[in-house]
This record gives sequence, C-alpha cells and structure tokens, in this order.
Amino acid sequence: MTTPTELRLLPWSGPEGKPCYLSTDERGGYMSRLADNVEAVQLGTAAELLEEASETLSDRDVTLDEMRRLAKELSGGLRDVLRVATSRGHLLAVGESGP
Repeated sequence: MTTPTELRLLPWSGPEGKPCYLSTDERGGYMSRLADNVEAVQLGTAAELLEEASETLSDRDVTLDEMRRLAKELSGGLRDVLRVATSRGHLLAVGESGP
C-alpha cells in the first residue's frame, strides 16, 4: 500500500512518451489491478520475444528486414520490462520502509 504522497509508475506512457503515475493508497483498486494486468502482459510478451529472438538468430536464412523488425520489437519489449522493473523496485522500497 502506498501513502498518499507515494506515486506508482504505470506500465504505459502518456502523451509525448512521458511517464504516467498513479497516486492512491488503494492497492486493489481498479487502476492498480489494470496496471498489474498490463505488466503481466508486457512480461509475457517479452518472454515470447526472447524465444523468437533465439530462433531467429539460429536461422541462417533470416533477412535483414526480419532482423530489423526483431530488433525493433526487442527494443520495445526491453523498454516495457525496464519500466516494470523500475515500478516494482520502487514498490518494494516503499513496502520495506513502511510500518
């Protein structure tokens, strides 16, 4: 649970790619559950991309366009995973400093 002054980094960006934050002390609220679900999807997608990358890198017939597409998707997946890790790390730190 966060205090009213604590903000949760959400797993999506706002306008112009700026971070979005949630201010609430209700951990099981609608927006918190939505953020949890989006994070789960992002982590699942990253796991699938990792598997696809392994397969693609072992394929000697892969084209340059396929490699570029994969690199673009991996960059997006890595960005999402980094945001989830940052958010969860902050939530852990807040939880450890709590009562």
